[in-house]
Amino acid sequence: MHHLKTIALKLFLFTSLISSDVFAQTDKKQRVLVLTDIEADPDDAQSLIRFLLYSNQWDVEGLIATTSIHQQTRVAPESILKILDAYKKIQPNLLKHEKGFPSYDLLRSKVKKGPAVYGMQGVGEGKDSEGSDWIIKILEQQDNRPLWISVWGGPNTLAQALWKIQKTKRPEEAEKLYKKLRIYTISDQDDSGPWIRKNFPSVFFILTPGYNYANATWLGIAFPLPGSNPEVISNEWLAKNIQQGHGPLGAAYPDVAYGMEGDTPSFLNLISNGLSDPEHPNYGGWGGRYEFYLPTFEDSNTGMFKRENWPKDEPETRAIWTNAADSVVSPIDKKIYGGNKETIWRWRTEFQNDFAARMLWATKNFSECNHPPVPMLAHSNHITVKSGEQFRLSAAGTTDPDGDSMSYLWFQYKEAGTYKSTVSFRPYAPNLYELPVTAPVVDTAQTIHFILKVTDKGTPSLTRYKRVIVTVVPMK
Repeated sequence: MHHLKTIALKLFLFTSLISSDVFAQTDKKQRVLVLTDIEADPDDAQSLIRFLLYSNQWDVEGLIATTSIHQQTRVAPESILKILDAYKKIQPNLLKHEKGFPSYDLLRSKVKKGPAVYGMQGVGEGKDSEGSDWIIKILEQQDNRPLWISVWGGPNTLAQALWKIQKTKRPEEAEKLYKKLRIYTISDQDDSGPWIRKNFPSVFFILTPGYNYANATWLGIAFPLPGSNPEVISNEWLAKNIQQGHGPLGAAYPDVAYGMEGDTPSFLNLISNGLSDPEHPNYGGWGGRYEFYLPTFEDSNTGMFKRENWPKDEPETRAIWTNAADSVVSPIDKKIYGGNKETIWRWRTEFQNDFAARMLWATKNFSECNHPPVPMLAHSNHITVKSGEQFRLSAAGTTDPDGDSMSYLWFQYKEAGTYKSTVSFRPYAPNLYELPVTAPVVDTAQTIHFILKVTDKGTPSLTRYKRVIVTVVPMK
């Protein structure tokens, strides 16, 4: 009997571990809802096409057409549907490469529209819309995962949803819904964004505030900034790798007008590449790095992006996730550049190559395409060591699904940790999958972020990452 009980207990524990692992994997899939002023600028259509090529990585909860300061009296859900028509034709082929790409019918059922009015004109009594009702419905679902709202235009549809929740629910019920929200807005594109931040202080918010875009982090995706790679954002590169000869979704990718995919940074950090941690914007990733503080007020409506008759900027009333600076060695001229836009353009070659590879998936078989490597660690991704102690970082077990040769690079992401000095790797050379490191001498506990970058030699070459956070504690 004791033997049977032991077997039963082991089976129970084994089943529990399997279940826990399954739920852990499920929980990692982000819930994402997009608000887009599509047709105000071709870049929304561009961003939507990239978004759909990664749509198997998250649960798409809504694609809502909205207005913005650039398009104040029109919403264009039909333009979303037109792109979905192209996606429908290539979705079966995408499934040859990775599982989970949502069906056309499922995505189509989640296309909604907000009011065809500007900003706060769409917020208040009697201002409900198909879009605002949908946001409330999604928030009310029995799902404890955060809901990421990726805002490419004006957020007045979201503002109306929050207004109604506040007016119709008990404060403690409303607060539970607010705390599910993770909002990333591409600067301020109507007056409802500042209103949300002032009136809902517990809501998680990422943005560069203001109506002028000159200081915005998201500019790092596609502007020819000093030190950045201009080739992979050129019209020639887009024509060759995205638009021409890559099936109906690539053909739907419009030419650049003002700038390529200014809205894409709002979801780049949600891509599961091993680099970013969406709940910690200060860790950094393809979509940039952001720190949590109350930004000082400055009138952004000046300089190259100055607009007459636009709303006046107002001081922020609480801390938000906003601009942070990285120091980056340029891959082009090997000089050091520092600033908030660098937190995005430092990864530009990698995320553009990734986009190009996925566009190839739209028309080709698995054996004809490249797929990203699968980095592994021979240890935990959180390590605690003592001051001055030597330890090893190891990528043993890393594989590539196509059998490609791989290059390895370990580097310290200084800005992401509390220890701001450089940790010396000696002896050090690139392409070491295992690296000996000596912890610095510290007086108080410090965190150091080490990034493993694995790049295959396929075409285009693809990169994935692992982050190891090392806590160094003083010697007792």
